Amino acid sequence: MAELNLKDRIRQDMNAARRQQDRDRARLLSTLLSDIRNREIEKRHELDEGDVLEVLARGMKMRNEAAEQMASRPELAAKERAEVEIIKGYMPAQLSEEEIRQKIVEAIEAGATNIGPLMGQVMPQLKGRAEGREVNRIAREELARRSGD
Repeated sequence: MAELNLKDRIRQDMNAARRQQDRDRARLLSTLLSDIRNREIEKRHELDEGDVLEVLARGMKMRNEAAEQMASRPELAAKERAEVEIIKGYMPAQLSEEEIRQKIVEAIEAGATNIGPLMGQVMPQLKGRAEGREVNRIAREELARRSGD
């Protein structure tokens, strides 16, 4: 049988969650499919895997931020973190800090000397495999280290 694309996999898992009466998981996956569909409407075409990963990454970021804001309500923050973990199951393996640093060093050696162009060069390569906040932190460290040389 052919490998399912990400959107079909999410839909299949949502239906399985409904059959198992796992309401929270089914609701989350339904929300993700809705987000994907809304993005398709915006773009006026079906999303490719990279675009679907972008939607999922945005959903993870939103839930992480919500969990941080709900520090005074630990049960709600835990629910948001649990949703992030479910979404992570659909994301490709995250790159290690060393792998991110290597991509950044390559971009700096290729001539990127400012944070904006550097991020613009490396983020498309790391799409869905590294958080922007982490990439930015490492990029700033490397630029500072090189300017101090």
